[in-house]
Amino acid sequence: MKRILPFVLLFFLLVIHTAKGQFRRNKTQENVPLTENSLNYANPVEYTIGGIEVTGLNVLDKSAMVSLTGLKVGDQIKIPGEKIAGAIRKLWKHGLVGDASILVDKIEGGNVFLTIALTERPRLIDFYFTGISKSRESSLKEELTLIRGKIVNDAMIRNTELSVKKFFSKKGFLNTEVKVIQEADTLNRGGVKVRINVDLNAKVRIHDVIFEGNKEIPSAKLKKKLKKTKEHARITLHRTILSSILGFRPSQLKLRADTVQESSWRQVKEFINDNIKLNVFASSKFIASEFEEDKKKIISYYNSLGYRDAEIISDTTVRHSDNSIDVKIQVKEGRKYYFRNINWTGNYIYSSAVLDRILDINKGDVYNKELIDKKTNFNPKGPDISGLYMDDGYLFFRVNPVEVAVVGDSIDIEMRIFEGEQATIKNVWITGNERTSEHVIRRELSTVPGQKFRRSDIIRTQQQLSQMGFFNPQKIGQDIQPNPSDGTVDIGWKLEEQSNDQIQLSGGWGGAFGFVGTVGLTFNNFSIRNVPDLKKWKPLPTGDGQRLSLSAQANGASYQSYSFSFTEPWLGGKKPNSFTVALNHSVSRLPTSLSYEIDDKVSLKQRGVTIGLGRRLEWPDNYFSLTNSLSFLEYRYKGNYFQSNVLPEKGTTYSIKLETVIARNSIDSPMYPTQGSTISLSAALTPPWSRLRNDSYLQDINKQFQWIEMHKWMFDSKFYLKLIGSSKPEGRSLVLETKAHFGFIGQYNKSLTPSPFERFLLGGDGLAGGFNSYVLGQDIIGLRGYENNKITPPFYARRGSSAQANKIEGGIVYDKFGVELRYPISLSQAATIYVLLFGEGGNNWDNYLDFNPFQIYKSAGVGAKIFMPAFGLIGINWAYGFDTLPGATQKSGAQFHFTIGQQIR
Repeated sequence: MKRILPFVLLFFLLVIHTAKGQFRRNKTQENVPLTENSLNYANPVEYTIGGIEVTGLNVLDKSAMVSLTGLKVGDQIKIPGEKIAGAIRKLWKHGLVGDASILVDKIEGGNVFLTIALTERPRLIDFYFTGISKSRESSLKEELTLIRGKIVNDAMIRNTELSVKKFFSKKGFLNTEVKVIQEADTLNRGGVKVRINVDLNAKVRIHDVIFEGNKEIPSAKLKKKLKKTKEHARITLHRTILSSILGFRPSQLKLRADTVQESSWRQVKEFINDNIKLNVFASSKFIASEFEEDKKKIISYYNSLGYRDAEIISDTTVRHSDNSIDVKIQVKEGRKYYFRNINWTGNYIYSSAVLDRILDINKGDVYNKELIDKKTNFNPKGPDISGLYMDDGYLFFRVNPVEVAVVGDSIDIEMRIFEGEQATIKNVWITGNERTSEHVIRRELSTVPGQKFRRSDIIRTQQQLSQMGFFNPQKIGQDIQPNPSDGTVDIGWKLEEQSNDQIQLSGGWGGAFGFVGTVGLTFNNFSIRNVPDLKKWKPLPTGDGQRLSLSAQANGASYQSYSFSFTEPWLGGKKPNSFTVALNHSVSRLPTSLSYEIDDKVSLKQRGVTIGLGRRLEWPDNYFSLTNSLSFLEYRYKGNYFQSNVLPEKGTTYSIKLETVIARNSIDSPMYPTQGSTISLSAALTPPWSRLRNDSYLQDINKQFQWIEMHKWMFDSKFYLKLIGSSKPEGRSLVLETKAHFGFIGQYNKSLTPSPFERFLLGGDGLAGGFNSYVLGQDIIGLRGYENNKITPPFYARRGSSAQANKIEGGIVYDKFGVELRYPISLSQAATIYVLLFGEGGNNWDNYLDFNPFQIYKSAGVGAKIFMPAFGLIGINWAYGFDTLPGATQKSGAQFHFTIGQQIR
């Protein structure tokens, strides 16, 4: 028995252990992961899901995550089986979790209880950069699409690295290294901060651009066509200079870092930096995308010279040890071709002779496909075939130039035309006008429903909408939707409103003069009709395109001016006939003692009213306008205000004047015109009082100056030419402005002394009021580079002499010429800013015999202007006057000028 007992006990222990294990497997298996090691794929067991739990979540919703798996309580599943594997794949698919597994929590009979164990991906709390400056960091943040709160995954990390590298590669840093590091946020569970380490390394500069295979076109000309891919600047020094620096005598040497020893090269650079104020060592950065665009320009240039088969066979870069590269471009020029025969087919409306004249390409001309495209589709500098047809309603017109024969170096072209039917405008819709009434816009449109379509009407309408000033000129767009099925077209105008109401506020204390200040309000989209309706005050009644202007200006007791004007551009609402009424009152007082005591003893008071009517003309074209105005002015002066023996010491002078202005305005934008012109000719006539009265009128000085008698002629012109720039409305363009101005005051009776009023004062800013506060009733014309009004006879340097005592200040003949080169810094709705380089000249005479249009006082300078809708146009200029005024001892020299408002002259 003693021998058998241990075997019996061992048997019972084995039985108990086996039963206990079986019970656990069948009843209470817990936290068994469904892995390959613990599953029997050969014999899967089917269960009913009795419950599902989710663990490891901080932000995500448990119910939502269960829903993503596709599993739900009561489903029949096999363990292991496809449903479990599919559930895990679905969780991974959405990228919300970093790890996912499904565990068996327990098994009770045929029910299985599952636990979905998840690890959430971290969420972005913040990101920052290291290795770059704050300015670059600010620009880079705008390029990245990192959004706080989004899940940080591998794709986000990769995209961030690529975006940063791409950003700096555009700036020439082709070797930029980027590393994105996640940092746990101790204050936000499940959140991370991302540190973006940037190592820019050195820029890749272009050392040389080398063309190969170009036999007909010199490399120098091809390099000029590369707008962005520029090699570094060089300088060639004569042997005598180099011999003094380097100690040897080369005949001539192009300075390069790899041709001179380092110590000698340092000497050369120091010499150039000290003696030649040019940054000749600044080299160009290499940007692959810009290089691709430049290669297209090379091919276009070859094509324009007749090399239609020209191609770039290959391009390579050779890296130097100093991180610069040589760019080698292998060119195959091919043969040069010429036009031979050009034939037209499908043209029934216009004869081939008419089309040939517009195309203006003759047999034997160098073949140029770009020229054909320009002359057939859109030629900004002249007529084109498409414009000929589309201006006659043929919107569906098409022309397809086809090369039908190539014989030797000659090419025959067949112009295949589809004329189609004339299109009629069906619907015209407008969007973007939140403040401006639709009828105000529609009355400016040349595209009217029921009218024949014309391309010129589209261009004209765009100009009209720009000149209204209510909309951003760079954002005016048209949506032309042809309907070939019924021969109609729908036209939509997309607008973006801008506020062009202006306010002027300035003030200060002028010492002995007292308060100095200006208050001016101009509402350019006013509406009298909406004044009673308080709901339409935003903050004032707007929308009808009327103009209301109020201003008050004071320079202490020495000067006050008040004005009011109102303009209705469409009187009656049916035709563009404008109506204007204006009132003004001004007072100018001069000090009567050295203490600058100011009273009414020496003063000039002016007040007046003007009524004007204007209309647009259709002939010679619809860019012309005609304006007529009638004005009445009163001038009261005393105390020998004019400091002249010609006028009585005290008196009142009246003026009744009829003025007619004929003008043509074809500019494309009022704030920054890039093309077009403004031309105006005006004639102001008073009644010939001396012809209506007896001879005693001429002998009595008080009667002679009681009524102003004159005829005044003014000519103003400005022309704009786009030199360089984008064809897109929002693009920046280098613009040349040329201008010419003339003025002439004549008399009906030669025995009369010309009136002291409405003469020309030339020089300086061209502003009235302020430091020009003593000037009333005169035409003030600016000429930068000279002091205010200094180019005005009698010249200031000669005043006070007995010879000048019998003369009146102001000219009766003047001229002014100018040229201005402009480039915009900003053309946004918030502000239009441009810099300018100018030269101008002019002169002013007090008698007709001395007039010489070529005897002018010249100046040149630089400046900048900024236009903000709330404050109008403000300019600052530095100018240098090259000439010495009569009686002065030196040239006018450097002058600063500050201007406000759009100056006509």
